[in-house]
Amino acid sequence: MKALHRLWWLALCLPASVWAGTVQVTVLARDGQPLTDAVVTVEPSGPRAASPAPTPVTIRQEGLAFVPALTVVPAGSRVTFTNLDRFEHHVRGTTGNPLQGSERSEGFELRMGGRVEGQAPPAASVVVNEAGPVRLGCHLHGSMRGAIYVTDSPWVARTDAQGRITLENVPDGAATVRVWHPDQLIDTAARQITVVSVTPVQFDTPIQPRRRR
Repeated sequence: MKALHRLWWLALCLPASVWAGTVQVTVLARDGQPLTDAVVTVEPSGPRAASPAPTPVTIRQEGLAFVPALTVVPAGSRVTFTNLDRFEHHVRGTTGNPLQGSERSEGFELRMGGRVEGQAPPAASVVVNEAGPVRLGCHLHGSMRGAIYVTDSPWVARTDAQGRITLENVPDGAATVRVWHPDQLIDTAARQITVVSVTPVQFDTPIQPRRRR
């Protein structure tokens, strides 16, 4: 009985990380190839974890492109756009998926003049508060596409060239895995998993990425 009591007391004193695992997710495109730049979020079923702290980021408009094309930021972060091209640019940020009839609950419109030699590049910023994707475009240059993914979860990552991510210290037990990609036409179905010490997951999606200009 005393030994059982000591084990119970030890369990209470151990840090939470002891009861956490590593989740390894591989995301594949429709053609079976690795899907790069997919945002993977793991949502444990237990008590909600504290949201990550906001962080400032900068997205450049350069060579008729948003650089980087995809940015992942915590909710409440300030995103600054800078125009490094010599001609005027517009930034349109929209939320939701119009193909699925979802509402646009948060959006923004920015406009910046072209860069002048010897002067700081024009810049404008916005704070993104609502979790979820924000699609970026430019009214003046229709080929420009980009995205911001706003998250309130500490367990989120973007897939690498092999379509893989690794998230550590995810609480053991039931969890939901969600995948989002800038080129998806419809939302990808979530996957239910059980997190153990090491949990490999393969996500086959109907997404076929478009070639970047």
